[in-house]
Amino acid sequence: MPRPSPGIAPQSPAKAVAVGKAPGVYINDPGPPNRTIPAAETATAAFVGPSLTGPAATASSALASFSDFQTVYGDASDIGFSSPPRRTTTNYLALAVKAFFENGGQKLYVSRVTSPNGTNAAPPTGADYVRALAALSSLRDVAVVAAPGGTIAAITGVSSVAPIHAALLDHVNQAAAYRFAVLDPPPGCSSSDVEDLRASIDSINAALYYPWIAVADPRAGAKKQSQINVPPSGFVCGIYARVDGQHGVFKAPANQPLTGAIALERTIANLESDALNTLGINCLRSFPGRGNLVWGARTISSDPDWKYVNVRRFLLYLEHSIDQGTQWAVFEPNNEQLWAAVRLSVGNFLHCEWQRGAMQGAKPEQAFFVKCDRTTMTQNDLDNGRLICEIGVAPLRPAEFIVFRIGQMTADAK
Repeated sequence: MPRPSPGIAPQSPAKAVAVGKAPGVYINDPGPPNRTIPAAETATAAFVGPSLTGPAATASSALASFSDFQTVYGDASDIGFSSPPRRTTTNYLALAVKAFFENGGQKLYVSRVTSPNGTNAAPPTGADYVRALAALSSLRDVAVVAAPGGTIAAITGVSSVAPIHAALLDHVNQAAAYRFAVLDPPPGCSSSDVEDLRASIDSINAALYYPWIAVADPRAGAKKQSQINVPPSGFVCGIYARVDGQHGVFKAPANQPLTGAIALERTIANLESDALNTLGINCLRSFPGRGNLVWGARTISSDPDWKYVNVRRFLLYLEHSIDQGTQWAVFEPNNEQLWAAVRLSVGNFLHCEWQRGAMQGAKPEQAFFVKCDRTTMTQNDLDNGRLICEIGVAPLRPAEFIVFRIGQMTADAK
């Protein structure tokens, strides 16, 4: 039997209408309406960073290839800043976009980081990154964000990425953002450097990857067979899209090849990898006969419930899908009929997810529960038009229920 597609609810057979023998009007209760919840996007990414050209203070239209990026933002040539002291920097944004599409990415938005006047007048500041991220806020389908290779020129060491990481974490931690951040360390980090960096950040909505990756230098005028080190985030975001498309967002995006990688900035041995992984630093490693692989799938959260990237992204996907898919309940009468309809709609959606192997449990009741009744709402909630649905799911790892609550305002809202 083929697996149902995400968000396509199994349909119950229609009830037969009871018809009497005598002439008259006969009323049949069809039960609550079965409203399908469509699956939210998980693989669409958005990058922020400086580029050669392109619009400022706005997000691009959806890009489907590196060629699309070059048409709008230019090639991978180095970026020059016009204000003294004049300096140039590697165009890490362009290199990351190339890696994204080479590793399975299908859809990408870009928001160019510029000086406040909309040009490459000076190396970007933290405020410039905040402004570029704000331009992405209105996009409903973005699920993953990154600032590939972004550093603040006036700051040295691992602190050079701190303002950018702070901006990314503020962006993904906003209420109902439903986004996940992929973080880069600065280039040239030692193991102790990246440990210090990890100690300064904590979020359930982000992951850190290390080290940087050596690729063939695509810049015009580069010597034949020359290499350049690039940040891991472009590769990783593409791999997220690849795994989501081939398996589903519930699968860990690890043990995956880094397409286009020639080598890694440094070699990480087993003992070092074990130590970094324990801290929530996802290593990129090279194995004889297997190539260069992503060898970790942990978030930067200190909360053990949110240790794994796939668990957090799966829950973000469920929350986003259910939030969008229950908007029809807004302004409906807040009564038992509405609650039953919500339970049916959410239950069917989660049942489909369980059928495709996204949750633990041999039976649906072991995989999820949906409550929407007087046990989830107080009289004060009802008086103020609040509908509260409590949902629990058992993700593949860890195998315990993680409970979240979805609220919608109904017709009785005051």
